[in-house]
Amino acid sequence: QVQLVESGGGLVQAGGSLRLSCAASGRTNGGHAMGWFRQAPGKEREFVAVISWSGGSTRYADSVKGRFTISREYAKDTAYLQMNILKPEDTAVYYCAAARTMGTSRDDMDYWGKGTLVTVSS
Repeated sequence: QVQLVESGGGLVQAGGSLRLSCAASGRTNGGHAMGWFRQAPGKEREFVAVISWSGGSTRYADSVKGRFTISREYAKDTAYLQMNILKPEDTAVYYCAAARTMGTSRDDMDYWGKGTLVTVSS
């Protein structure tokens, strides 16, 4: 089992930045890819970004390309999502996820955190 805990959410004005963190614990030596998804009110949970176990490969949703950056720090078993030039439409609960394989679908993920709320005001 892998446990994931997100942090770093909050309220920010449009155009601002936030950095989300996802701390992993448990059986983290299994070589998991780590990803971020988000769910806005009344909408389905959608893919945001994913990073491979090695960190050498990343993928992003078109809506965040050029604004968000996913990274990971092995020494701390932590993944990050740096979010810049935030827009009101980025408002959502952001979930961290881990998977044995690098995918972009919710069904690809094996473990989930409980989420952290990001609110972008206009």
